[in-house]
Amino acid sequence: MQRNRPPSAQAIRVLRALAADPSRWRYGYDLVTEVGLKSGSLYPILVRLADRSLLDATWEPGPDGRPPRHLYRLSAAGREYVAALPAAAQPAARASRAAGRPHLRGAEAS
Repeated sequence: MQRNRPPSAQAIRVLRALAADPSRWRYGYDLVTEVGLKSGSLYPILVRLADRSLLDATWEPGPDGRPPRHLYRLSAAGREYVAALPAAAQPAARASRAAGRPHLRGAEAS
């Protein structure tokens, strides 16, 4: 059963990172360092986005007997989806840091 809920703030960060150069194939490791997610969080997001047809995924043979590597890029549907995202669909913590304010949660924010 496929869910139709909107992507998480982390998934949106991944989509926006891929949208910076939508035709370029990217390794998960490159995205880990760019979006600041651990691999245990990033790879499930990539799988879900690919399952929703927002990403193209392919395998690249590994060099010198190493295992193959997965590559990802935005699909045409993914490009349309990112283009339709409102500018406000950014994580609150990132917006707060960009404004020079610490991100406060719950009772701390009062």
